[in-house]
Amino acid sequence: MKLAEAESTMQKTVEATQRAFNTIRTGRANASLLDKVQVEYYGTPTPLKSLANISTPDASTILIQPYDRSSLNIVEKAISLSDVGLTPSNDGSVIRLNIPPLTSDRRKELAKLAAKYAEEGRVGIRNIRRDAIDSIRKQEKNAEISEDEARDQQDKLQKLTDKYTAKVNELLAEKEKDISTV
Repeated sequence: MKLAEAESTMQKTVEATQRAFNTIRTGRANASLLDKVQVEYYGTPTPLKSLANISTPDASTILIQPYDRSSLNIVEKAISLSDVGLTPSNDGSVIRLNIPPLTSDRRKELAKLAAKYAEEGRVGIRNIRRDAIDSIRKQEKNAEISEDEARDQQDKLQKLTDKYTAKVNELLAEKEKDISTV
């Protein structure tokens, strides 16, 4: 595994962690809360965002307007069954999700969930580092690179690991701030 390859994979891990953070509800309406919702559409699980226009007209409402009006009820059912934790209200043409203010207990739960996602991201980055170090040691053992080159690459790899771990920590701090803001 080359350093550039390791860095690219670490960047993707940070992006995946960011997407996971986006699914955590804060006090404000955010269309990305519905990213994980799958709708059983004509027998096929389909992402909600490909079946409907999702908007946030104000800070406490998400508006879902299916492209196909006949799918309104199945979209509503999919949201109810999902782990979003919001109750949809159907008015015949659109579905509204009202975002209630978070309680302090719920904020603590969401902060723990964010910390869990951040830890998964950090573990992913450390696994990438481990794989790259194994690859460097293998090259050194096969006399493809010298001991000094191997040590130099490992140092650079550690710096990359520290950089991307810090990015995950920044994302976590930002998300915790969002969650705790009333």
